[in-house]
Amino acid sequence: MKIKVGFGFDVHQMKEGHPFVVGGVQLEHYAGAFGHSDADVLVHAICDAILGAANLEDIGFHFPNTDPKWKGISSLVLLEECVKLLKEKGFRLGNIDGMLCLEAPKIKPYIPAMKENIAKAAGIDIEDISIKATTNETMGFIGRQEGVVAYAVCLIEKS
Repeated sequence: MKIKVGFGFDVHQMKEGHPFVVGGVQLEHYAGAFGHSDADVLVHAICDAILGAANLEDIGFHFPNTDPKWKGISSLVLLEECVKLLKEKGFRLGNIDGMLCLEAPKIKPYIPAMKENIAKAAGIDIEDISIKATTNETMGFIGRQEGVVAYAVCLIEKS
């Protein structure tokens, strides 16, 4: 059995009055991540982890921000597409571990819904998804709430 690991990273600028979608859940906050799609930083990092593990380029290669087809789209749709590409190469997704870095809002109440959304889009068991968060201790652009960062790793297996 062939096992591979992938790593993903994403960052988005925060803008006041913009929706803040993370893990397919709209968070209650005065500002939100800005981007071409729904700017779901966590799902984007997961997509890059999956694509990287299978040596399938990156999220920008498959879903360029210059293509109007992807404008405003739910990042969960992008995740579904990444999993299809993974399966086409003969792999299956084992697990996902995601980490958010943001000062606010606290995401603990949202994690169960995020895990449910990601599990459904990725076609894996909710128990195979971990989502954690930390702050940047008020330092830098994250500390000033000017941006949000996400990291993700995943394990894939040749099916």
